[in-house]
Amino acid sequence: MSADVLPAVRNPNELSDREAMGLPGRLVERLPHDLFAAHPDLFTRPVEQLAALCADPAEPFERRYAAGSVLGLRGDPRIRPDDPELVDVPAATVELGLPEDQVASVVERWARYGVVDSWIRKECPRHQVDIAAFRIMRYPVTNLEYRRFLADTGHTTLPTSWQFGGYPLARANHPVWTVRPEDADAYATWLSARTGRRFELPTEAEWEYAAGGGDGREFPWPGDFLDDHANTVEEGPLDTTPVGVYPAGRTPFGAEDMAGNVEEFVADDYRPYEGGHPVDDDLVVRQGTYRVARGGSFTRYGDLARCARRHGWFDRSIYAIGFRLVERP
Repeated sequence: MSADVLPAVRNPNELSDREAMGLPGRLVERLPHDLFAAHPDLFTRPVEQLAALCADPAEPFERRYAAGSVLGLRGDPRIRPDDPELVDVPAATVELGLPEDQVASVVERWARYGVVDSWIRKECPRHQVDIAAFRIMRYPVTNLEYRRFLADTGHTTLPTSWQFGGYPLARANHPVWTVRPEDADAYATWLSARTGRRFELPTEAEWEYAAGGGDGREFPWPGDFLDDHANTVEEGPLDTTPVGVYPAGRTPFGAEDMAGNVEEFVADDYRPYEGGHPVDDDLVVRQGTYRVARGGSFTRYGDLARCARRHGWFDRSIYAIGFRLVERP
């Protein structure tokens, strides 16, 4: 993705979706049109081998993507609606957020994509949080899991990403998007009642700690942003991907897709951190109170993949937001 595709001083919320994503007015192909024809062996491999291929960083992305897609059609053993795979996050006292003296450098680094001071200043100040041990879903909630919830409850609000309300069968193991935060809360309540366990959306602090490991890294991996570590607009296929096909972007605790694919709602509405100041950015001005979302997505640039980034939902297709849950004792 060329660094000068998006006009430097334009707010992406004032552009069309394609303009905000830096896409030209012509056909864009991020995956070869004959992708599946090039990997015919995937259709006969055992599903366990396909799952292993998805998680192997030594495999080319196209092969991981194809393996995950075939797995979704054949039945993905990684997706367990009543018993989702969880990773353990230990109790810790961690420093979260961003020091105020780093705001200008973050804005400068991402200004070519329309990032402005107010969006980043919400991350301030750097602060200390005591977090009890918890478990978090390895993957975001998928279309298959959300379908089970809808079928079981009769819940009538459908994901806007399901065209005409139809279940996207070929994307069974892709993360669900876009749902409202109250739908995500309802899913957690349903899964808790169904399993007799306690599931909830993570707090902001829990999400950021689970994504970055609490060691001060900016992304789930060490160092700077890397295009091939997450499904973002820079080099991704411009669509959701099967969960877990970006193993290099795995978090220190083993969670997948916390830097890209879809953004994720947390339990908290936006408010300034203790010692910080309210920031009246676009979301506050247009919506007032809003639920915080974390992590990047296939429609957005790598600035949203930063572990500390706080943002939210506009009623536009470019805001692809799903969720994952934590389990508490």
